[in-house]
Amino acid sequence: MEKTKVKTLLEACLVVLIIVIISELIGIIKFAVGPGTVTLLPMLFAVILGILCAPSLLGKIIKPMKKIVNEDVIEFSGSVVVIALLPLGVKYGTLVGPNIVKIIQAGPALLLQELGNIGTIFIGLPIALLLGMKREAVGAAVSICREPTLGVVSEKYGINSPEGTGVLGTYMMGTVFGTIFFGLLGSLSVGTGLHPYALAMASGMGSASMMTAASSSLAAAAPAEMSDTILAYAATSNMLTGVTGLYVVIFISLPLINKLYDVLEPRIGKKKEES
Repeated sequence: MEKTKVKTLLEACLVVLIIVIISELIGIIKFAVGPGTVTLLPMLFAVILGILCAPSLLGKIIKPMKKIVNEDVIEFSGSVVVIALLPLGVKYGTLVGPNIVKIIQAGPALLLQELGNIGTIFIGLPIALLLGMKREAVGAAVSICREPTLGVVSEKYGINSPEGTGVLGTYMMGTVFGTIFFGLLGSLSVGTGLHPYALAMASGMGSASMMTAASSSLAAAAPAEMSDTILAYAATSNMLTGVTGLYVVIFISLPLINKLYDVLEPRIGKKKEES
C-alpha cells in the first residue's frame, strides 16, 4: 500500500514538473484586444495542460500517458491542491503587511465589495430559467458557488436536491474552468476603464486559485508601480469574502433569489412537457 502511494506521489510530481517547464518555456504572451491588452500567464497554460493530461483526453490518444496520469494520480492531485496553495497564501500575506495603510484607506469598500457577488443572481437566474432550469437555478445562480455556498445550500436543501445539483454544477464548472476564465478576465478588465484597485478587490471572490489567476493577470496588465498593491487588495478581499460571504449568502442572497425565482419563473421559465 505504501509503495503504491509513493509511486503515485512520484508520478504526480513528474507530471507537474513537466507541465511547469513547458509553461515557463511558453512564458508570458501579450496581445491587444480593442482598447485593452490580454496577458496570458504561464499559470494559465499550466491549468490547460493539466486538464489535457486527464486520462479521458490525451490519455485516450497517447496510451503510455494514461499509465502515468491514471485515476490514482488524479485523485491524489485533487486532495493536495489546498496544501499546494498554502505557500502562495503566505506570499500574499507578506504583501498585505507593507500595504496595510493603503488597505485601511480603502475603508468600507473592501467590506462592501461582497455585495457585488449578488450580481450573479440578477444575471445568472434569468439565463438559467430561459435555458429550462427550475429549482436548480436557485443553487446555480445564488453566488459564484465556492465552499461556503456549497455548505449553506447543502445544509438547507440537501446535496441531492435540485438546489444542491445546481450549486454543485456551478462549483464544478468553477473548479475546471474558473482559473482560465478569471485569468483572461483579469487582463481584459483593464480595458474597461475601471480603476485597477477596484478590479483587484473584485478579484477576491472566495477562491484562492481564481483570485491568483485574476490578480496576477491584472497586475501584469496594470502599471508596474501598482502591482504589489493590486495583489495585496486582491488577497485581503479574498480573505474577507471567506468571512462575510457566508453571511451574505444566508441573509441576503438566498432570500433574494427565492423571491426573484417566484417572480420570474412563471413568466420566463420553460414549462416541462406533460407526460
